[in-house]
Amino acid sequence: MTAQHLVAPEAVPRVLLVEDDEEIAAMVIEMLTENGLEVAAVGSAANMDAVLKKQSFDLIVLDAMLPGEDGFSICRRLRASSTVPIIMLTALGDEINRIVGIELGADDYITKPFHPREFMARIKALLRRASYGAEQPSQQTAMQFAGWQIDPILRQLVNPDGVHVSMTTAEFDILLAFCQNPGRVMTREQLLRLTHAGLAGPVERSIDVHISRVRQKIEPNVREPTVIKTVRLGGYMFTPKVEAC
Repeated sequence: MTAQHLVAPEAVPRVLLVEDDEEIAAMVIEMLTENGLEVAAVGSAANMDAVLKKQSFDLIVLDAMLPGEDGFSICRRLRASSTVPIIMLTALGDEINRIVGIELGADDYITKPFHPREFMARIKALLRRASYGAEQPSQQTAMQFAGWQIDPILRQLVNPDGVHVSMTTAEFDILLAFCQNPGRVMTREQLLRLTHAGLAGPVERSIDVHISRVRQKIEPNVREPTVIKTVRLGGYMFTPKVEAC
């Protein structure tokens, strides 16, 4: 399957579909284009790499089972150099495989077979969370905690040394939710609701994985976290004082 551009208006979210099943790919392309998105579709990692060298995308829909390099390996490789939102599309229904995708940096996953409305809701929610074309609330001001700065509008995190820290959409959303609720015990259900726009998102375990990834970036000692504390039988609590910049 070769890359194909079906819609090409300016200022339209661009989605790259990596799926080797031509029947499923055709169905997904039709759904995305009918909803006003621009789509390019490829059937392998090699074709994906060729397309990404020429253009950028706002979201990648990535099949887990591909010929040659599989989707999990691709996800790991993409995350080493990019924060582009990734939705894993997989027929692997067990929780372990879903969690592996999240651990590797996927923002969400959809299990085949899927309902078209759920599929589009997940796509739109992730694009909205990534702030593509979204209206930005004026009250969302930049905040600071323990020398760090987080900007909800620019969706940027800057460490105490002034260095921008790369984060996935899900990681940023979780950290932002904590910063907006400092000193408060947040359950996994609350974090899912705040970071998935009310959708039935990934299983609760995925929240633990995302928080683990956030901790690796902001905790002085990941083995003994003090910024995001685990509250037994409760959830998590963000301990630093948060102030507007």
